[in-house]
Amino acid sequence: MLKYKNEILKIINEVFGTQLENMEKASDMLVEAVENKNSIYIFGSSHAGILSEEAFYRAGGFALINPIFSPNLMLNVKPITFTSELEQLEGYGKIFFQSQNLKKDDVLIIHSVSGRNPVSIEMAEEAKKAGVKLIVITNMKYSTSVTSRHNNAKKLYEYADVVLDNCGVLGDATVKLDGLEQKVAPSSTVIGAVILNSIIVDITEKLLAKGLDAPVFFSANRDGGMEHNQKIFEEYKDLIHYM
Repeated sequence: MLKYKNEILKIINEVFGTQLENMEKASDMLVEAVENKNSIYIFGSSHAGILSEEAFYRAGGFALINPIFSPNLMLNVKPITFTSELEQLEGYGKIFFQSQNLKKDDVLIIHSVSGRNPVSIEMAEEAKKAGVKLIVITNMKYSTSVTSRHNNAKKLYEYADVVLDNCGVLGDATVKLDGLEQKVAPSSTVIGAVILNSIIVDITEKLLAKGLDAPVFFSANRDGGMEHNQKIFEEYKDLIHYM
């Protein structure tokens, strides 16, 4: 257990030693979107989509981040291998993006560890065509070590306005144990959540410094929490698209 803890702490230190400038750029982009009343979205397929769940409707979460969920790419699909097959299918990402309602100057966060699969690549490509600003959370060691699975030979990070490297290892798993070829225990969800929540803290601080409201959810299990959150839904109904 301590091996995993040590690996995660090492990666966190690397992230804050190398990615802080780009994390600042990402938070500035998101603050600008809030000020200009543009919408913020987040997308990821399969396990990468866990960050989309992390980012919305939770205690201490920033209320204006809208998850984009494709039912066929979530972890409740059976057989689960269907998600891997679908995210490699060219054309699906383009069709799916066009079924959403993103507009020019909205911001889209895409999380993909390898950044090689067509769904995320096409989501990014369509976002750029639509004038949407793009923040990518990926693993640059991983992504630059593999080939693209899209016929355009591009990878996700090549479309980004801001790239946030999760500083993980090739293959994502972190701990090598004697007697087992495959490493165990991935880092991308933990580190992605650290990056994302750190940016949310920064967004909130910057909005407050500007004298602006920062819509942050209370726990629904706290007395008065539901009432507080309902006021947010009412005040920001034009920027919250998951209700």
